[in-house]
Amino acid sequence: MQSEVIQWFPGHMAKTRRLISENLKEVDIIVEILDARIPYSSKNPEIAKIIGDKPCLTVLNKCSIADKEMTKKWIEYYKAKGKYAIAVDCITGEGFSALATGVKEILSDKLKRYEEKGMSRKLKAMFVGIPNVGKSSLINKLCGSKKAKVENRPGVTLNKQWIPTTIGLDLMDMPGVLWPKFEEKVVGENLAITGAIKDAILDTEYIAVLLCGRLRKIAPEKLMARYKITKDELDSCEMDFELFELVGRKRGFLISGGEINTERTANTLLEEFRSAKIGNITIESPEDKNA
Repeated sequence: MQSEVIQWFPGHMAKTRRLISENLKEVDIIVEILDARIPYSSKNPEIAKIIGDKPCLTVLNKCSIADKEMTKKWIEYYKAKGKYAIAVDCITGEGFSALATGVKEILSDKLKRYEEKGMSRKLKAMFVGIPNVGKSSLINKLCGSKKAKVENRPGVTLNKQWIPTTIGLDLMDMPGVLWPKFEEKVVGENLAITGAIKDAILDTEYIAVLLCGRLRKIAPEKLMARYKITKDELDSCEMDFELFELVGRKRGFLISGGEINTERTANTLLEEFRSAKIGNITIESPEDKNA
């Protein structure tokens, strides 16, 4: 079972960084999409360096599967830093009106100048974010039709696209972009847990064991309820791998000799966390991070 720092940086992501830099002058605002479950780990530090002082709206996507109270804390955290952040969900449509309002508020001075000059011009926004934070699904929701290619796996959008919307914005969708190296081990781990890094290149059993450790600390009640684990059973698992095996045993994932089918257990844990079957859970707290 691996323990090294998780890394993943396909060649097309280096190209995307160049595209973002080269096309900044074409847009009025950057809309950075984060995963509401991991706002810190899903925020690419390279983006801030690339966009400089360009106006930016932070969008915490997938809020319907994140912890609502924790999402509120993250929005307040960004507000305290003088940044505009909103929570949305591309499946439920939650927060979409706030997205349009946020863009107009951030660009209010520019809009006022246009109005004073009698100019009528659509605002242009660049949507950026790491793979699998739901950018394409969010854009499709804004457009009311499937304009952007969507698949539930990272690395699908490979070329920039200009897409009109019904909220007065033309959107430039950019491919998902990770950064060359994760300086913090926990960042790569959280990206792997949420599916931002392809499972095919990871040891999913290792990732699932990490997830068990996160859930034991953050949401033990939800973990116990989902897998019918008692408090005594949870406390008896000194190691996260023991908790992982207990989940497999509780689900009846056994093979010959009574051993745990670790592959099936890992796949189940990751799928059920990502689909919120375990519950609405946010892995990261603003109190723990300096995002």
